[in-house]
Amino acid sequence: MESRIALDLGFIKIYWYGIVITLGMMLACYVAMIEAKRRGENPDIVSDGAIWVIGLGLVGARLYHVFSVPKDGSGSGWAYYRDNPLQILAIWQGGIGIYGGILGGGIGIIYVMWRNKAPLWRWFDNIVPGVLLAQAIGRWGNYFNQELYGGPTGSPTWGLIIQEPFRVRTGKFDFTDMQTYPPDTRFHPTFLYESVWNFCGFLLLMWLARRYQQDPNRPETANRPLVDGDIGPLFLIWYGIGRGWVELFFRPDAWTLGALPTAVWVSIFGIIAGILIMIFNRVKVSKLKIKN
Repeated sequence: MESRIALDLGFIKIYWYGIVITLGMMLACYVAMIEAKRRGENPDIVSDGAIWVIGLGLVGARLYHVFSVPKDGSGSGWAYYRDNPLQILAIWQGGIGIYGGILGGGIGIIYVMWRNKAPLWRWFDNIVPGVLLAQAIGRWGNYFNQELYGGPTGSPTWGLIIQEPFRVRTGKFDFTDMQTYPPDTRFHPTFLYESVWNFCGFLLLMWLARRYQQDPNRPETANRPLVDGDIGPLFLIWYGIGRGWVELFFRPDAWTLGALPTAVWVSIFGIIAGILIMIFNRVKVSKLKIKN
């Protein structure tokens, strides 16, 4: 049985990619409900609105991949889907772009909060730690699909052994050349680097929210350094640093715009946006204090 398939029932195949993505989404919803309840918000908003956030997130993630221009020699991305439009729906075979997912999911969150008349930035704080956890888990789908790995590690013990059908050709590197890169060549497990980074970020944001963030419903937290609405932008900063680092140093087949991988440009934008949002938060809080 193909390594990407977890269970083959004949009439239907269940892919590991789908399993880990589903598990990640379920845990993200669970964490959001925990955080909402802790901060005095209605956790039912999560269960009622999850279909919008997850649905738009998946659409955005898939479209990011579909319109990408990967340099792995596979002819995938828009060059492939333009001629095979029905394959756009075959998400179980892999191929989602997390930045598209963040954008689509963000639109879903804005809609759900507007519909429920709930505080948007406060809810971003509730949701984003679970998003990092979901990303940490979801990255293992790349492991099962043998995709999005880096270049050779040069080590006989560290790294992934990639089967020949999943080798890529990129620029001056042709990993399909089994003479230059024999079957026991080990490649950088970029999925693991990002998974560990995201899991550490999940733990960090959960700790910061409890230890250092102000909560308008708890006066005793008024002197803490992080204001209400800071966890969301910290997510943008943390993820942007980690994703940019992985793409810049470990992905020879990355989709590029100009001199840098596209994901690095988006990471830079996300980091800047996160910093600006935190500045905006402080200006807003200062004005409220002056009025009071």
